[in-house]
Amino acid sequence: MSRILEIENVVKQYDGHRALDGVTLNIDDGSIYGLLGPNGAGKTTLIRIINCITAPDSGEVRLNGRKITPQDVRFIGYLPEERGLYKKMKVGEQALYLAQLKGLTKNEALKALKYWFEKFEIQSWWDKKVEELSKGMAQKIQFITTILHHPRLMIFDEPFSGFDPVNAELLKNEILELNRQGATIIFSTHNMGTVEDLCQEISLINNAKIVLQGKVDEIRLANATNSYLVKTRQPLEAVGFEIINKHQHNNVFESLIRKAESDSNNSLLQRLVNQSEILSFDEVLPSMNDIFINTVSPKS
Repeated sequence: MSRILEIENVVKQYDGHRALDGVTLNIDDGSIYGLLGPNGAGKTTLIRIINCITAPDSGEVRLNGRKITPQDVRFIGYLPEERGLYKKMKVGEQALYLAQLKGLTKNEALKALKYWFEKFEIQSWWDKKVEELSKGMAQKIQFITTILHHPRLMIFDEPFSGFDPVNAELLKNEILELNRQGATIIFSTHNMGTVEDLCQEISLINNAKIVLQGKVDEIRLANATNSYLVKTRQPLEAVGFEIINKHQHNNVFESLIRKAESDSNNSLLQRLVNQSEILSFDEVLPSMNDIFINTVSPKS
């Protein structure tokens, strides 16, 4: 798979504060990538560099194999966390203006906006002022103007902020459809559920450096804690393993257990079989939320 975005050893400093310190990451064309980190870690600075809003002090950003230039921003759609709509303008007037800034002709913009306003069932908003809209409504408008010009690379910074669950699911499905049509998606988010549901790979930035990087499934597997959820006919006793918690539902006993690191799954299963009929045996991998907290929390 070819790479659409390559970031190599990027450094950025502000008034003695190093916002990015040798950040390197590569994003495959057509992938969904998570850019994670606590507040102040450097995510927004990196996104601003990708969008040519600011420049790195050193290092390089390449789009489709070439050093990125301000002219390349037309291939990028960026939805920032802090929304930037003009409150006194009418919704349609503003959407049309922003679409033309992205290079669409007025007729192209009107046609595309008509499609998306009908798709989101918001035709009645066209002549309303932005200040009349809820946060979620304004978010829909900004989402539309972000993707209207069919950018190959889309960057969404906390895209589901302000949405109720129904509209969050609507937006999620639209983003997945854009990805199926070939767009590369970067999510910057604190919602680890979004990461597990949508992202194939992630980079976790903390204190200006990348501290964790790779495929989501592989990261979860690498951080496994030798824990298993077991359902049995009879209650278990901790013989050669630890029982973390257990409960009974009807005639089924469910136990969360942890084996010794040196023990094999076959040995553990044999111990369990000796005690009871096994109905199910599943490894419990840590969530990305647990991994995030463990990685960025200060170590005592």
